[in-house]
Amino acid sequence: MKKLFGRITTLAICTLTVAGLLGGCGTGSDSDASGPTSKLKNGKYDPPITMTIAKQQDENAGKYINGESLNNNVWTKWAKKHTGIIQKTTLLGGNADNYNTKLRLALTGSQKLPDVLPVYDTKLMNDLIESGRVKDVSQDIEKYMPERLKKIYRQYPQSFNPVVKDGKIYGLAIAPNLTEGEVMFIRQDWLDKLHLKAPTTIAEFEKVIAAFTNDDPDGDGKKDTYGWAVSGKATYNTGWVSDPVMAFSAYSGKNLPNQWTEENGKLVYGSVQPGIKQGLSTLRKWYSKGYLNKELGTQDAWTATEEFVKGKAGIIVARPWFGVTDLLSTVKGSKVQTYPLIKGVNGGLTYQQGQINDGVFMFNKNFKYMKGFFLLYDKLYDEAFGTGDFKYGYAKGYDYDIVNGKVTYDPTKFNKPLKEIQSVGKMTFAKNSPITDGPGKTAYELEQGKKLPSNYRTLMYKAMPNYERRGYAISYENRANLLPNAFNGAPTETMQSSWEQLQTLESETFTKIIYGRLPLSAYDKFVKDWNAKGGSQITKEVNQWSKSVDPDDILTKTGLK
Repeated sequence: MKKLFGRITTLAICTLTVAGLLGGCGTGSDSDASGPTSKLKNGKYDPPITMTIAKQQDENAGKYINGESLNNNVWTKWAKKHTGIIQKTTLLGGNADNYNTKLRLALTGSQKLPDVLPVYDTKLMNDLIESGRVKDVSQDIEKYMPERLKKIYRQYPQSFNPVVKDGKIYGLAIAPNLTEGEVMFIRQDWLDKLHLKAPTTIAEFEKVIAAFTNDDPDGDGKKDTYGWAVSGKATYNTGWVSDPVMAFSAYSGKNLPNQWTEENGKLVYGSVQPGIKQGLSTLRKWYSKGYLNKELGTQDAWTATEEFVKGKAGIIVARPWFGVTDLLSTVKGSKVQTYPLIKGVNGGLTYQQGQINDGVFMFNKNFKYMKGFFLLYDKLYDEAFGTGDFKYGYAKGYDYDIVNGKVTYDPTKFNKPLKEIQSVGKMTFAKNSPITDGPGKTAYELEQGKKLPSNYRTLMYKAMPNYERRGYAISYENRANLLPNAFNGAPTETMQSSWEQLQTLESETFTKIIYGRLPLSAYDKFVKDWNAKGGSQITKEVNQWSKSVDPDDILTKTGLK
């Protein structure tokens, strides 16, 4: 998943006079107790140490300028100079599936695991723990994690759940934070042309997507547009882009497909709860009328965005950072605005998946420099806190520039112009820039006219196009609709043998109902089959897990309490 400012689109120049960056902080003379061969003095290892890492690159990573590369770029150079830590990527995956495959091959083969292992799959986390090849980091967190990071982790003790086993803690969440929610991106020019208002209810939404499909909103005299671009490949709850989940939540409330939620003190699986059938019925009707993309069942979240960006779909649900510059630059007269998700049939909020972290850090059992890891990890947060060398961004000429004494985030106005922001945060072992802003608090405060400090976060929000900044403000204002998955532990015993089969059953049944290849009544059979083929037992096991989870115990073991 991408984080805030992973991609900056049409940007404005901020008019802040630069007074100079803050200097880095020294930590005093000390040595890592587990790595005595190199001394840590004033925040820097001498001689330098090497930290090997694994990395999953997403669609915006792996872009370099100035002849730089994966292991030799502006971030790795800064880290070596200022901390004495050399970073070397020794396991690289191009996407989630490829990365997981490579990491699993390294686990099961004779290949040495990197020191730092970002892991995004809970089954793989469990397998790494079972292998005995990763560290219990409970004492490392207590001894080496800086206090400002401890304050963050105290807020999210549940983020440790996937890596807790037998009273030991084998990792920590990557940059825990309740991230931004999804909003509706709507072709404002189409609304204006057809004299429509942005929809707020399921009935109004249907009216708008019908008009976008049937009333030639692009004015080319052809019936070649449709209402809503969604993804149905693998899951009907993407959580970040092309998400159709509000069509379910309008009827099912907090019960979302492919997600566990708490109900009357127990955890229940959303896909088999009341209201989901009505959501399928509505999507089935809309699909039959051509309001949705015809290939939604085979399109993953990112692929489903393409026709919106090409100007053929009128609405997409996505996180505020979703890039529409290609649409605005290539489709003449196109305008986009962001709006809140529609309300439920009872007038309340529609809910969506809330994310509190993107994977976890795990560590090779033989890694000797945990103090060095926390030193570098803390430096990454300087951008989020607006401190240290990264008050305005990670690197001048990459993420921002200073032109005529003023900070600018418009890459085309840099001293050496760029087509787009370099996103140095994506070069790091965290994959994305850490965030401390919740689901868009700064944007909301700016929209309310509040005066804020002139640091990276404030300036970046100011530099955003209106629709993007407004999207973050909407996200924050409606943050009560963000529901983190209530089950985030290791796969239960029955999950390990049956979950993949149940997920396939769910995905295929939902898609065939929406396509009209199965009757709506097939949903009732799916619920019975789901329970009979392991779902009922899994629900029992998930609730047993829920009773065993003790956030206070985690905080105590890590010294965070």
